[in-house]
Amino acid sequence: MTVPDMPKSPPRAWQRMLSGRRLDLLHPSPDDIEIEDIAHGLARVARWNGQTVGEHAFSVAQHCLVVTEIVAELHADASRQFLRAALLHDAAEYVIGDLISPFKAAIGLDYRAFETRLLSAIHERFAVTDLSDAMRVAIKNADRIAAFYEATTLAGFEIVEARTYFGHASIPHNLVRQLENLAAWPANTAQSTYLSIYDKIADI
Repeated sequence: MTVPDMPKSPPRAWQRMLSGRRLDLLHPSPDDIEIEDIAHGLARVARWNGQTVGEHAFSVAQHCLVVTEIVAELHADASRQFLRAALLHDAAEYVIGDLISPFKAAIGLDYRAFETRLLSAIHERFAVTDLSDAMRVAIKNADRIAAFYEATTLAGFEIVEARTYFGHASIPHNLVRQLENLAAWPANTAQSTYLSIYDKIADI
């Protein structure tokens, strides 16, 4: 007697967060996204695949803080929404991790679509819904500036090589000095600082 195969359950496509939320990865809802989960996750995701100097990995949370600080320095009149967009620009990585750019290119558009869908839900949750093209360009520029100094200070890139991949913008000397002295924080420090900065720029 042949026993028929039992129907297979669909693969699990959600992740339980420490807040208790259950985030559907295929159809993420803003209602299931919490800043505490984002801060916790990003503080434990390493930039540069962990290939940085120092005792601690340079986390995505710390990178997002650097980008936010660059935006604030270069745009003194930045709104809270503008700064939140900077702080959250890589927030999707609390779920999907930080894939280096060459790997993203190899994976292709499906990955990009997934990342975009999740980031859209994050933006809706934290009222980042009306960004101008100029704001988007400014955040991207700050991201490249941060990447240049991370690459040359922490990730072993030569300056000429880093300029090839990330460009080299002219920025104030006080900001240059600060970025040239980047050092990776422990995860708990990155997490608590991320939450502290979010509290300052959240809509009340």
